[in-house]
Amino acid sequence: MENMDDTSGSSFEDMGEIHQRMKEDEEEGDGEGVPEEGEEDGAFLGMKGFKSQLGRQVADEMWQAGKRQASKAFNLYANIDILRPYFDVEPIQVRNRLLESMIPIRLISFPQKIAVELYGPLMLVFTMVAILLHGMKSSGTVIREGTLMGTAIGTCFGYWLGVSSLVCFVAYLCNAQITMLQTLSLLGYGLFGHCVVLFITYNIHFHSLFYVFWLCIGGLSTLRMVAVLLSRTVGHTQRLILCGTVTALHMLFLLYLHFAYHKVVEGILDTLDGPNVALPFQRVARDLSLGTNVVFNTTAQIQTA
Repeated sequence: MENMDDTSGSSFEDMGEIHQRMKEDEEEGDGEGVPEEGEEDGAFLGMKGFKSQLGRQVADEMWQAGKRQASKAFNLYANIDILRPYFDVEPIQVRNRLLESMIPIRLISFPQKIAVELYGPLMLVFTMVAILLHGMKSSGTVIREGTLMGTAIGTCFGYWLGVSSLVCFVAYLCNAQITMLQTLSLLGYGLFGHCVVLFITYNIHFHSLFYVFWLCIGGLSTLRMVAVLLSRTVGHTQRLILCGTVTALHMLFLLYLHFAYHKVVEGILDTLDGPNVALPFQRVARDLSLGTNVVFNTTAQIQTA
């Protein structure tokens, strides 16, 4: 019995010690698992700094991407190299194309080729401007306020760009294989005949000579454009509409420049000048003898009375 009591007592004490140790272990584990206040603040600040750094990097990347896109768009529209292929031409090529603009038919290729360059047409437009100015000066038109220069430039460039746009639109409706740049080049070189006719007829004033050159030289340049459009259009009705439009506009424009342009410019100048200004006020000498006779007659009547 004594042995049993000793054994039972020792086992009970052992169980108490084990329970106390387990409790101490749990308390130590809880103490290690809960972070201290300083450690918690440090972890929070570290995460916040990481997020702010990441935000700055994202904003920097977005700024750089936008800057690259803006510079690319600016270079696309401001770089002169885009227009270089359309003006990179030799003088001998321009000369040959000027001569070809007076040859209606080319039997080498079908459809006929069109030189896509703008140097020759642009120089022809400026040449026409100079010829119009020369014609106005030779006719004795008084130039005021630079109106003559602006009217000539507006007329020539307006015809070149406006009629080219109209012809390109009609060609699109008629299913013709021609682009806007090809139309500008074709119509620009077609002005070579107009320049020749105007330069001759402005210096030699004969209407009969003008009509001859209008039919021969102007007709050849027009036939050249018509032949090119015929070779690039399918269908009789479409060809008739497109070629008729080009022929009418091109030939009538030459008639307008020879007969009506001077009158239109003179009308514009008269409109800008306004009505004739009245003469300035001038003093008129009085007839003193008439006034003296009236005074003497009045005095004599008073004395008689």
